[in-house]
Amino acid sequence: MAELARTFRLLNLEQKAAAVGAVLLAVSTFGPFSLVEVAEILVALGVLALLRARALGKRFHLPFGDGTVIAAAGAWAGALIVVRLFDRPLGQNLLALACAAILVLAGVRERAKRPPDDLPPEAGAPPPAPARERRPRPPAAEAPTEPLPPPEFEPYKPEEGEQLRLGGEESKPQPPGDA
Repeated sequence: MAELARTFRLLNLEQKAAAVGAVLLAVSTFGPFSLVEVAEILVALGVLALLRARALGKRFHLPFGDGTVIAAAGAWAGALIVVRLFDRPLGQNLLALACAAILVLAGVRERAKRPPDDLPPEAGAPPPAPARERRPRPPAAEAPTEPLPPPEFEPYKPEEGEQLRLGGEESKPQPPGDA
């Protein structure tokens, strides 16, 4: 029991929520038992095995990351629960759906926290910067800049007999008498 408590303490908040959701999902299968409930228990055990391995520092690669796998497990469990919706009592179905929702939400939060294809950092290594964070800009005092010179501007001066124009088009002097 002490080992279980120590393992639980090593998990982050999202992983703890996923662990609680997986345990409750397994508990929600009590009652009428079929292959659907076996599949739900396998989903719960798979999530718990993943979380225990991460808590013990085991390094392995999952294609889309831990959060995506946990969210997919919750979605699959929810689909399995919907299949058996009318064969079990309403309260048991609601508990099971709530547990599947906890798994999905915990997986989505874990996915947002760590990018996909990301291995947990090694012990003693600094955590990597989040993928969405931009590099900090150097302070302005380090690289003084000079203001740009003003653009060269020459006001338009029409020639004798030339019609005023807005610019861009070439104007030709009009012969007197044309209107």
